[in-house]
Amino acid sequence: KGGMGIVYKARQIKLDRVVALKMVLARGSLSKGEREKFNDEAKAVAQMKHPNILQVHDYGERIGQPFFALEFVEGGTLQEKLESYSMPPREAALLVETLAKALHYAHQKGILHRDIKPANVLLTTDGVPKISDFGLAKKLGSEAKTGNEMVVGTPMYMPPEQAQGRADIGPPADIYSLGATLYEMIVGKPPFRGSTVLDTLKMVQNVEPVAPRQLQPAIPADLQ
Repeated sequence: KGGMGIVYKARQIKLDRVVALKMVLARGSLSKGEREKFNDEAKAVAQMKHPNILQVHDYGERIGQPFFALEFVEGGTLQEKLESYSMPPREAALLVETLAKALHYAHQKGILHRDIKPANVLLTTDGVPKISDFGLAKKLGSEAKTGNEMVVGTPMYMPPEQAQGRADIGPPADIYSLGATLYEMIVGKPPFRGSTVLDTLKMVQNVEPVAPRQLQPAIPADLQ
């Protein structure tokens, strides 16, 4: 369950397979904005066919509630793995290389994720990573209605321009968030974590992160 959506483990009867069924977390009628946001996510994911991006199997609506069925991944999230596993630098770098290629593919398709973080990377039982949750995705080149947007994303992993609420962010924003994810993988914590959301946003915009090797001296200099 997230801020807007809820995901169920379900069986798609007509094809007899287990899926992740995503629906809007709302009772009663949906607002136009909620419906558009949900539909935009479904369309963004559906146009991408990549082994390291979660796949859409089906999309529709039932009793006025839109839904889409996603590939079900059993290995949990990267966030959950990091809570109980100290990842060696080389393993972390190889995993992030895989994610970087998937992100590049999404950017070539004109899709900006805007919320890359360990919790949005799912892992198969064999450890294959898959980028998930395109709920904040934005079409590259699309113009905002105003010069600035609300700050969207997760403060600990977002780049300064996103923390400022700028509307003109592009692929470098996702690349930064992937870098912040790598930082946590090799150091054990994200680059910034304030006592409040506002403190974290200020740190992102005004503070340099501590060099990884100051926290974990065994990290190779090239990786830092």
